[in-house]
Amino acid sequence: MEKNRLEALSDGVLAIIITIMVLEFHTPEEPTWAGLATIFPSLLSYLLSFIYIGIYWNNHHHMIKLASQVTGGILWANLHLLFWLSLVPFMTRWMDESGFATVPVFVYGVNLLLAAIAYTILQAQFIRQQGPDGVLARAVGRNAKGRISPAIYVAGCLLSLWIPLLGVAAYAVVAGLWLVPDRRLERAFRQEAERTDPG
Repeated sequence: MEKNRLEALSDGVLAIIITIMVLEFHTPEEPTWAGLATIFPSLLSYLLSFIYIGIYWNNHHHMIKLASQVTGGILWANLHLLFWLSLVPFMTRWMDESGFATVPVFVYGVNLLLAAIAYTILQAQFIRQQGPDGVLARAVGRNAKGRISPAIYVAGCLLSLWIPLLGVAAYAVVAGLWLVPDRRLERAFRQEAERTDPG
């Protein structure tokens, strides 16, 4: 299967997810600064979720560019990732409307953790298709950020059972780790392009 179709589907789903999240906004009841302040928590939860979707879109884009072909395992792994990401708008609204209550913040973290696991599975499928000496395997390397992120998610989930906003802070820390695009993939993409088209 052409990888362009996989990328197009993923881009479309992620665009819809962002659209759904922004449509969940309710306008302030009063046209004042005080009215705007009442939806400030909604803006923060939207911002966090938007950043996460942006991070996945960015790294997903780079990973597909390094892929040589798409297998059945990759297709299912990609759908698995899109499933967990498609729940982000619901989780975001629940967390926001609850006033960042314990259970919604905890479940939001679990959703983020499962999306991260799904991304790792997808990445492993691409690496398996290329082999251990493939360009993606070399680019990913030891993957320190990929190893530490799940631990922070788990810590955030546990913290949310005590003080929910500490859980949100932990989720924001992971977003901060990944906010800068993965330069390993960018470097590998440039090197691969130079290798295949030296002129």
